[in-house]
Amino acid sequence: MPPPGERRTWLDLPPESGFGVHNLPYGVFSREAGGRRRIGVAVGDGVLDIAAIAAVQDEDFAPLLAAEVLNPLLAAGRPTWRAVRQRITAWLTDPGYRPVVLAHRLPLAGLHLHLPFEVADYVDFYASEHHARNIGGIVRPDAPALFPNWKHMPIGYHGRAGSVVVSGTPVTRPRGQRKATDEDEPSFGPTRKLDIEAEVGFVVGTPSPLGESVAVDGFDEHVFGVCLVNDWSARDLQAWETVPLGPFLGKSFATSMSPWVVPLDALEPARIPQQPQEPEPLPYLRAERDWGLELAIEVRLNGYLVSHPPFSSMYWTAAQQLAHLTSNGAALRTGDFYASGTVSGPEPDERGSLLELTWDGLETLLLGDGTHRSYLNDGDVVAISATAPGPDGARISLGEVTGRVLPSVA
Repeated sequence: MPPPGERRTWLDLPPESGFGVHNLPYGVFSREAGGRRRIGVAVGDGVLDIAAIAAVQDEDFAPLLAAEVLNPLLAAGRPTWRAVRQRITAWLTDPGYRPVVLAHRLPLAGLHLHLPFEVADYVDFYASEHHARNIGGIVRPDAPALFPNWKHMPIGYHGRAGSVVVSGTPVTRPRGQRKATDEDEPSFGPTRKLDIEAEVGFVVGTPSPLGESVAVDGFDEHVFGVCLVNDWSARDLQAWETVPLGPFLGKSFATSMSPWVVPLDALEPARIPQQPQEPEPLPYLRAERDWGLELAIEVRLNGYLVSHPPFSSMYWTAAQQLAHLTSNGAALRTGDFYASGTVSGPEPDERGSLLELTWDGLETLLLGDGTHRSYLNDGDVVAISATAPGPDGARISLGEVTGRVLPSVA
């Protein structure tokens, strides 16, 4: 019997993997570290070389999959995305394709996973009210937690596309200027407050012309899929430099993303109404369709669960973020990438950053091995994973984004 919600497939898929035929996330792999990169889809505990199968089957979309990145497929647009997904589903559910699929299905173990697309621009948002209120309470305890503009528009900043890295890439402790409150002058050196931010990322496929905005309900015509993000942060560098402008060197040293991009179509069962918004947003941010997502996120530090932020609690949706991002006429480019901002829920164990979990070090986080953390130590490993509801009770996996902290390099 197939697991609940699973389309009938002749493959023997582990029901707990989260990578069944309702998911089919895209990634880029190679057999050797320096080998040729190929486009694949995660299925069960293996990877399907869809570029090879498309070539053998002489599919009309085969040239889009012959590249070493997803960008040509991303640029093809939603009708092509759906057509390719339907064909991959047919390969896995029609026994007639069994020989060609088995010939090009590889075990995940031993493969090298790469950044799945060339990042054009990177934007990070600040969309969780719980996170924003926590941060306000930490850094401005005697002032209102939210700035006056926060509930009128999605707040964000432009990041550094060149420092977006794939899961598993080590993160070197950054150096920069920092000044503690009890210090008279700033100093330069390794960050003392290296932090994480558990986020969800959105990958843009279809571009838009310069000077034109994207309507909030045009989200799924431009966004190809979803992944997980860890927006590493140096809180002491950030605090000293973020006066009066926004984040800069405290954020730009590394942003990690998961290797699998889950298509929006796979997340249809996870769509929910967005959180109530008061005051009502301006007309360009009002949606007629539901763009909230129910994603269950887990954050682990050195293998120990430290938080489980609920994405369903986010105040601003990804569709509103895209509409605001383009509202001034900024163009979308294939490969644009934007992140939700830290996902935090209302409970203490639902906070998506160490800054919140330890209240900027005033408390310590007890790990399962008896050690404590305020911020990250060299050698620490952070892993963020997530699942979403699928049809009939099945779960869809968004995979995992991991990173190990390396000592600073002078």
